[in-house]
Amino acid sequence: MKACVGWRRFLFCFPLIFILPHLFSVLELHQNQAVTDSPKEHTKKFDVQNSSGDDAPKKITRKFDHLVLGPAAGEGLPNRLQCRGVKALNKTHFSNPSHPSSVGDGIAFVTVFTIYNNSPDALADGKPSNLVTVGNASYSKPERSMAILNVFINFIQVRMPQSNVIILTDPESDFSLHQNRVTVLPIQGEYSRDKLMLQRIRSYITFLDIRLEKLSQEQGRITHFIFSDSDIAVIDDLGQIFEKYQDFHVALTFRNNKDQPLNSGFIAVRGTRDGILRARTFLQKVLEVYSSKYMKASRMLGDQLALFWVIKSDASFDAKRFSKAQAFIKEIGGASVLFLPCATYNWTPPEGAGQFHGMPLDVKVVHFKGSRKRLMLEAWNYFSSSADISDMLCLILKSGRTKYEF
Repeated sequence: MKACVGWRRFLFCFPLIFILPHLFSVLELHQNQAVTDSPKEHTKKFDVQNSSGDDAPKKITRKFDHLVLGPAAGEGLPNRLQCRGVKALNKTHFSNPSHPSSVGDGIAFVTVFTIYNNSPDALADGKPSNLVTVGNASYSKPERSMAILNVFINFIQVRMPQSNVIILTDPESDFSLHQNRVTVLPIQGEYSRDKLMLQRIRSYITFLDIRLEKLSQEQGRITHFIFSDSDIAVIDDLGQIFEKYQDFHVALTFRNNKDQPLNSGFIAVRGTRDGILRARTFLQKVLEVYSSKYMKASRMLGDQLALFWVIKSDASFDAKRFSKAQAFIKEIGGASVLFLPCATYNWTPPEGAGQFHGMPLDVKVVHFKGSRKRLMLEAWNYFSSSADISDMLCLILKSGRTKYEF
């Protein structure tokens, strides 16, 4: 009789060995779907990661379609932004955007932009299934590029309202902008995706040639130029660079990175005749190195590698200076080159969560490179609703470890 009881228990429990794992798998699937399907349209609803800075955020490999906030890097460190949620506990050091820069000269931002809106792939991206929603707007793939460009302009017009924006583009690109103080300048060239970074340097050189011609015809106010990627947000008045450092021709941004210390997404050029001539010569050398040594990296990074090659080719240059986030000037190939720390002038969310140890209170440029472009739109939407730049920076800082679909 006892043996029968044992066998009955075995027969009763045996199916559970197969059923229980299946039940747990279904429960896990539902939990994952709940995270993925969280609301997209409300930028003030966030996913919060409660783990420490060394745990889940670094292990995330998938990309999100909504804001995901984690710990704010730099907590407790001096001269770093401190946040409680997305509220800033201390304020960043900004000039008043309602007043023009104390620099008497003008400032113009120059960016290279093209849109691939005539290809079959671009037309397919307009289908509802391929739309991406941020806030109350949905974007096809070409519209996403335009949205980033418009937000780039918006930040400039809010923080530096007296400056201009010049967009260098392929004459074949079909897009329109309806914003004040914005000029679209077509420049012939090869703007394919594989050659865009190479073409960008060529377009910069052509633009400087055009400016040299105009300088010979014009007298009076000088305009300085900041050549940048269009996925940056200008947080503070950059005209102060030309006032504070009056002896440079070209300015680059650097970080403590052995192989790629220079980022080409921010290059400042003094707008005097001498400044433009020397900057043109410098960029021409970069172009030559790029074309001869780094064409295999022509789609991405080739320009940064070529920049570094030109700099380190100077026998007297000490690359150890990149280990300290302090500005310095060095004569390179006949040009006076100002090196500015990325931590202030080219801050990025992933580096802010890493080697920058948070966000400095004097940050002036935030660069949403790579998979952070969606975050740029989310940040603008948040700023538009709150009008508090420091709180917006907390949102960016706390999202630094997250990659986004966009």
